[in-house]
Amino acid sequence: MKTPAICLTVITFMLTSFCATSVSAQTQSPVNAPVVGQSEAKPAAPTLAQEGRNPDEFPAYLETLKSQARVQGISENTINSAFANAHFVDRVIKSDQNQLEKKIMLDEYLARVITPEKIQQAREQFKQHQNELSAISSRTGVQSQYIVALWAMESHFGEIQGKEDIVSALATLAFEGRREAFFTKELMSSLKILDQRHITVDELKGSWAGAMGQNQFMPSSYLRYGADGDGDGKIDIWTNTSDVFASTANYLKTEGWRAGGDWGTAVILPVDFDSTLAGTKTGQSKTVGQWEKLGVKFEEGVKQPASSQKAWIITPDDNLGRSFLVYNNFRTIMHWNRSYYFAISIATMADAIAQ
Repeated sequence: MKTPAICLTVITFMLTSFCATSVSAQTQSPVNAPVVGQSEAKPAAPTLAQEGRNPDEFPAYLETLKSQARVQGISENTINSAFANAHFVDRVIKSDQNQLEKKIMLDEYLARVITPEKIQQAREQFKQHQNELSAISSRTGVQSQYIVALWAMESHFGEIQGKEDIVSALATLAFEGRREAFFTKELMSSLKILDQRHITVDELKGSWAGAMGQNQFMPSSYLRYGADGDGDGKIDIWTNTSDVFASTANYLKTEGWRAGGDWGTAVILPVDFDSTLAGTKTGQSKTVGQWEKLGVKFEEGVKQPASSQKAWIITPDDNLGRSFLVYNNFRTIMHWNRSYYFAISIATMADAIAQ
């Protein structure tokens, strides 16, 4: 998630991008709470009762949330309708506490999330929506294949959006307490979405972590990055693909996407490469030429970037697997979800779509 979006990755073993607001919640990853690509459950977290909060106290907690909503200017009608059926959702707590922790290797991860069938479906969707994608790409500078790649990975082209009541899920996660401030903020954002009449209470559904729509935005990401793609005056990321595409592109553009730019390429590192140089922090960048002087080599047949291109080296498997030379747009994808695995999967899918 999801910055913005607890973005939820639809692959069952992936951790939600607590998003695209990314949290991007980011924290979206938020969501970005969790990191993608893992396989072993961590020990169970303390129960609510052990931490001093009993589910029986949830109704009283809802009253404190209502008070906070009033302070933020949410109308009484919205508060009453949003909380009318709000309830404690035990499975949300279990999902949050049982996220996977032990990393699988990158190649295994990519094989799971990018299947030949999904690539074929992505190419078909790319062609089917070419007109609306091209228009949005022209306005934002974000290439269409990246928009479709994120759509594919976040909700399998809108097919898997989550059916959890967002108000109940976010209120439950705030009540649980480990990330109370974050989830309370997202809950207040969801109430603002309702108050602005973007969607009804009955329609406000999403993932257990609060991510919503076909691009799995956290509520705060929706408010910040949501865009009207077809000019109908609405921002519907649940059923309107034009709005889904426009919102995704607006997210990337706002977070620093460079129009027409590439994401990066696999490279070969020298055996004596200094691992402390790897990473995507601003201070860890060098020009392509400088990396080459340090012994970094391109794989055979790869189109090489200009020697003056700013780039970063990443080693997702800590030098046990492949290494990559990445550019600014890769770092922008990581605003959506702060996981090397996730960002590489988006880049790989985008490349496959464009072939």
